[in-house]
This record gives sequence, structure tokens and C-alpha cells, in this order.
Amino acid sequence: MNTEIRQLEPRELWNKFADLNAIPRPSKKEEGVIAFMKNFGKNLGLETIVDAVGNVIIKKPASPGMENRTTIVMQSHLDMVHQKNNDTVFDFENQGIEMYVDGDWVRAKGTTLGADNGLGVATIMAVLESSTIQHPAIEALFTIDEETGMTGAKGLKGGLLEGKILLNLDTEEDDEIGVGCAGGIDVTATRTYNEEETPEFKIGFSIEVKGLQGGHSGMQIHEGLGNANKIMNRLLFDGFENFGLRISEIDGGSLRNAIPRESKAIVAIDAIHENTFLAEINDHAEIIKSELKTMEPDLKIEVSKVETPEFIMDLGVQEGFTRAMYAAQNGVYRMSADIPDLVETSNNIAKVVVKEGEIYVGCLTRSSVESSKTDLANTLRSTFELTGCEVEFSGDYPGWTPNMKSPILKVLSKIYKDMNGEEAHVAACHAGLECGILGQNYPEMDMISFGPTIKGAHSPDERAQISSAQKYWKFVLEILKQIPAK
Repeated sequence: MNTEIRQLEPRELWNKFADLNAIPRPSKKEEGVIAFMKNFGKNLGLETIVDAVGNVIIKKPASPGMENRTTIVMQSHLDMVHQKNNDTVFDFENQGIEMYVDGDWVRAKGTTLGADNGLGVATIMAVLESSTIQHPAIEALFTIDEETGMTGAKGLKGGLLEGKILLNLDTEEDDEIGVGCAGGIDVTATRTYNEEETPEFKIGFSIEVKGLQGGHSGMQIHEGLGNANKIMNRLLFDGFENFGLRISEIDGGSLRNAIPRESKAIVAIDAIHENTFLAEINDHAEIIKSELKTMEPDLKIEVSKVETPEFIMDLGVQEGFTRAMYAAQNGVYRMSADIPDLVETSNNIAKVVVKEGEIYVGCLTRSSVESSKTDLANTLRSTFELTGCEVEFSGDYPGWTPNMKSPILKVLSKIYKDMNGEEAHVAACHAGLECGILGQNYPEMDMISFGPTIKGAHSPDERAQISSAQKYWKFVLEILKQIPAK
């Protein structure tokens, strides 16, 4: 099914990407892809290690004549974000990604593509397999679980790697050289509540928010994209005062690092207010769609009558919950004062579930400044604790502090300018790269990040640019040639 992908240039890159995308590789369920990578290294006759947490390390000696060059670590993560359109039937745990060519782009059929970070993995695989590419000694590091906790990077022990330079291949703009990134922390609010039997005079409605673009909760958090959980809360807010609205269930969003695209609620309202409710909620929906029409032209808000739910949420908890959801920060909290146009601190209200007497709100807070990350996390904690929730902080990981005097930065900047006739954009990003974590056990390693252009990561609109992959591949080959001597 991916035959046309295998015909793209550079074939060595796209063929390895097609091989990889045939292997299901959801975060925290990477057993299949770990075995695949282990067999790949062993079949090449290269030293292959699987560490205690599941990271795969494959070591390849230098090409003839390159033995005096500094040993490098080429690093990418094996897992991918699994998102699909609501009408797409797909089993991520058992099916390979179905790809197709759309002009200058490679896309997937209704799902995420896995170019993040599959193209990086495929790049390293192609280099390891080649007998003609010139390169220094390579330690290929394939980490696990980058997308849902970075536990692979956190679990990598010191002493396994000897390389002094790390090339991270997880940047998503081909004119950018990454020198820093944000850290993150999961903020999770939970509480229980009493369910009440729905009074006989109430009728049931379903409210659905769908058609949003979604996207990367770090790289795209500043773009003004709609958040389905916040939109749903706007629709429910003050519903009790106006229509006797009571919440039965809410299910919105999915992954912590994806801007939520969909949310569905089941509610009960006073039957006497049916016509007023429908008129006002549809008016409210049109206002929201008008606000977001530039960024979210496909937003749909659908209201339909359903069987009256048997149970509804305790009213006092409902009122506190909807107010906390309104007050909770979503989006950009602070822009960097030091780096132009860089988001310093943000939050994504990623997942909201209200059902059977339990509330769950999951957020991912990011910042390139540790104190600001803590400040926003405490802001969210306070907001939800005021309404009776228990709030847990977990998955804390550090940012990567930029080093503008990095020796490998100078090498890559010169190569890029020589190849393209213009300066590369040297920048920190608001995504979470593994460099900051890896640097804890390898503090002397000189790190840099780059990659091909990928758009719409963490959403079914994810796409990889073919012409950019060609540009990027040439850049990789030249970098390998010009790694400095030891």
C-alpha cells in the first residue's frame, strides 16, 4: 500500500520510513518496534544493545579514513503520537500506517503519519545500513516513550555512550537549528462527586464539538487553534441558570501533548426550556465559530436530542467544575523576554472526562524557565483545588538551556549557509526535546537538533514535505563528512 512512498527520493530514507511505519509503535507499547530495531542492528552485524528501559543503541565504526573524527550520537525516538479522525476506523496497536503522496507532501489516511520522529529514525537506519556514506564512529540512540513522558531518555544511564556530539533529529523546520527547548510537567486534577437520579421533567441532549485541527501542544500552542475542552465548557457554562442544564457525561480530548480536537457531552435540561435551549445554544455556537473561522473553518458544534440520561452530576460540583474550567489557563501564559517570538510558558488542557461520579482533567504545562513552569502549575493547582479537586504533578522533565557558543552549532551553521546561501534560523523551541534530559547524565556532550519540515504533528493532518526531506538528507550527509577531529 506504500509502494509510491518507496519510489520517492532519497529512496534510502523513504524506504526505511516505510519499513518503520509498517510496525505499530504507540507510546508505552513499543515492544514490537524495539524488537524490530534490535533485529535491524543484529542483521547488519553491528553491536546492538537494548538497555533496561527499552532504549536501543546500535554502534557502527567509522568509515575508512574517518577514524580520527569525534564519535557522534545520532538520536531519535521510536514512539509516535496516535491520533485519528473520528470517522476513521484504525487499530494503531495492530495496523501499519497507510501513507500516500499529496503533491509535495506525504500524508496518512485519516491518522497521524509518524514522521515525528519516524523520519529521524529512518535517517539513522539508512546511515547505519549504507556502505558508501562517509561518517565518523556512530552510536545510534533510539529512545522510547518520548511522547508520553520521555521515560526512555530519563532511564538512559550514564556510561553507555562515548560520543561527544549528539545530533537530535526531532526538529520540524528544515531551516532551523535547535539549541534549546521547553521542559514540562503534567498537571492532573481529579475528584469524585455524587450522582443524582435525573428528575422526570428533564430531557436529554448530546452536544458535540468536532472538526478542529488539533496539533502539537507545544509548537502550535500560540497559533490560536481551538481547544475542544474549553469550547465545550463555554457551551455548558451558566446552563443551569438558563435551562436547568445538568451534566451527565463529558469526554473531551485524548493525548496530553495534542491540542484537543473533539469533545462530547450528554446533558439533561428542563423540558419546558427545550426550544429556548436549542435557539440559544445554536446562537452561542455560531458566535464561537465566527470567532475561530480563520483558524478553524471546519469547526462543527452539533446538538441533538437523545434519551434522557439516568444520572446527573451533583449541582454544587457541576457549578464549581465549570467555573474552574473557565478560569484554568489554556494557551500561552508568557512569551520569552530574551528570545524573540518564543513562547516561554504555556498550558494545554488536554483531556477532560466526567463520568460515573468521577472528574478527570489532564494538562501539560510547558516552559523554558523552571520557575515559570512551577508558577503556572501552581496557578492551575490553585484553580482546581478551589473547587475540591485533588491535584497531582507528575512527569516533570527539564528544558534544554541554549548554548550559543556550542562548537557543533558553528559547524552546522556554516554547512547550512554554504549549502543554501543563507543563514539557518538558530532557535530554541517550545516543544519538549530529549536533549535536556539526556544532558543530565551526559553533561559534557555537545548537542544540536535539526530535521525536515513536518506540519501538523500530533494530529491527523500531520504531513512531511518531500522536497524538504531531500534538502535535509543532503544536509545530514554533509554534516557527517564534516564532523571535526577528536
